[in-house]
Amino acid sequence: MTTALITGSTAGIGAAFARRLASDGHNLVLVARDTKRLQEQATELHDRHGVEVEVRTADLATDDGIETVAARLSDRKAPVDLLINNAGFANKGRYLDVSLADELKMLKVHCEAVLRLTSAASEAMRERGRGGVVNVASVAAFLPRGTYGASKAWVVQFTQGVAKDLAGTGVRLMALCPGFVRTEFHQRAGMGTDNIPNWMWLDADKLVAAALGDLARGKTLSIPDPRYKALMGLVKVTPRGLLGGVSSRTGRKYGPQ
Repeated sequence: MTTALITGSTAGIGAAFARRLASDGHNLVLVARDTKRLQEQATELHDRHGVEVEVRTADLATDDGIETVAARLSDRKAPVDLLINNAGFANKGRYLDVSLADELKMLKVHCEAVLRLTSAASEAMRERGRGGVVNVASVAAFLPRGTYGASKAWVVQFTQGVAKDLAGTGVRLMALCPGFVRTEFHQRAGMGTDNIPNWMWLDADKLVAAALGDLARGKTLSIPDPRYKALMGLVKVTPRGLLGGVSSRTGRKYGPQ
């Protein structure tokens, strides 16, 4: 049986990955900040699917938290075959309305942690000649929309660049770019969602199924829904100046309230 490690596993997309991978027979290493929720999740998945589930409490906004997870990924005696870098959050407010400390915390989780964990996992996977990494980004990566979008754009560029560097080693990397997903994400950030149209919402379980299918097909970028594929196609042909204005207005309409 293979083992998957999932960061930010207790809610949203991370929890959907945990459910799907456990149902497919993968042993799990679950990572989050809330020990109680981790233990409850581990018990439920073990009892329902009969897989082994290990928990690691870690805050990826800290060096100690990142190192805890990196050390687990580097353990050659208990190899991790699939890494899902899912942990992330958003800050409510426009640039300069958010404290610099909170902006740097976001970059720590979205960029530094992803870099260090991907490196730890990929090195061990390359030695074995197999493995996979999914780095969860966002369609915000393709829009000029603040620090969140910028950090997710870094995730996409980093992941696709590393995928090219590791081509032929047996290690697959993919950036996953969802749109709005019904999770705790917006609630935790204090963002209102009542003004987001129903058609823009995605189901986390369906998103994960599509993402794993894209990974199996060797894609390095996954936008797992036809609606968002079409929207991102329009983004590619829209002039950057016009796109910036549209993105700003859309952010005010559908973003933090």
